[in-house]
Amino acid sequence: MSSRRTPVLALSLAGLAVVAALAWYVNREQSEGLKADRPGLAATVTATGAAAPVRVEAQTVRALALADDVAAVGSLVSNESVVLRPEVSGRIAAIRFRDGQAVERGEVLVELDAAVQRAELQQARANLTLAESNFGRTQDLFARKFVSQSSLDTARAQLEVARAGVALAQARLERMQIRAPFDAVVGIRSVSPGDFVKDGDALINLEDIATLKVDFRLPEQYLDRVRRGQVVEVSSDVLPGERFNAVVDAVDPLVDAQGRAVRLRANLDNPDGRLRPGVFARVRLILAERSGVLVVPEAALVPAPGNVQYVYQVVDDTVRRVDVRTGVRRNAVVEITEGLSAGAVVVTAGQLKLRDGAQVTLADAPSGVALAAD
Repeated sequence: MSSRRTPVLALSLAGLAVVAALAWYVNREQSEGLKADRPGLAATVTATGAAAPVRVEAQTVRALALADDVAAVGSLVSNESVVLRPEVSGRIAAIRFRDGQAVERGEVLVELDAAVQRAELQQARANLTLAESNFGRTQDLFARKFVSQSSLDTARAQLEVARAGVALAQARLERMQIRAPFDAVVGIRSVSPGDFVKDGDALINLEDIATLKVDFRLPEQYLDRVRRGQVVEVSSDVLPGERFNAVVDAVDPLVDAQGRAVRLRANLDNPDGRLRPGVFARVRLILAERSGVLVVPEAALVPAPGNVQYVYQVVDDTVRRVDVRTGVRRNAVVEITEGLSAGAVVVTAGQLKLRDGAQVTLADAPSGVALAAD
């Protein structure tokens, strides 16, 4: 029985040896073929077994001047705005302006029919002439002791009444002319010559737009950081891409209890009249200017669990993980308040391939962070 098993065992062992040799040969051929198809694969590992350097992009941390600011929305308001209304009733005799015309202070815009007022003024002047004559004669008679002191006083009083009558008639006549109270641009009228208007009826609006006011609100937590004289950048959809500088002129002492906001007003020069009252405005209030602020591109930051952020800093062709604290963000850059110093080189692209201590090569020479001074 034992003699029969010996040849079978020998044949089995020989078969296993042939199968093992065949498997080794097939694996060798596949490996050689893979290397031929992907010649770069073998290059990823060095002769010592270390990983090849990872190609990354990097930029240099720079110290720049940065402005602390807050954004808000507001409205443009005329520097001066008024709706002209007559003080007395009357019929419009003439309109002395064109719609949208620029007018000067004191210029007559609307005249009401003043025939009655002119007649009253003429009558008052005649009474004044008579009173002056009577007073002159009374003075002469009093000097010659022909009239008493009482007669002289009466004549003097009548003269003063006549003078007041002229002034009153003159004032009534002037009220029939409606004048511009300040340099402005008139609006679009809704009345015509011949219309009868009552006292208080709206005739035309006047807007002083050479200077505009910018009204906006900020949350109450900024109350101790706002003051007169701060610079405000104003932009509007009516002039896309353009910015205008204004200056804070007033801070409302009353905080709105409903919205918990403080109201501010800034003055904006508008000599060309390109902006108009009532326009929606975007406002950027510069609270303070800081110099030496360290900034890096937002792309350099890598988030980690626990609300942690870090960057890969390049040191002698090796990356080192550095946890950082950030500040304000603007224009795709972020302020670094802790963790880095000016001149450090940080990776901005390729972080997914990295680990702490990995070897790297830079795709380009590190460049500085571009940020316009705000």
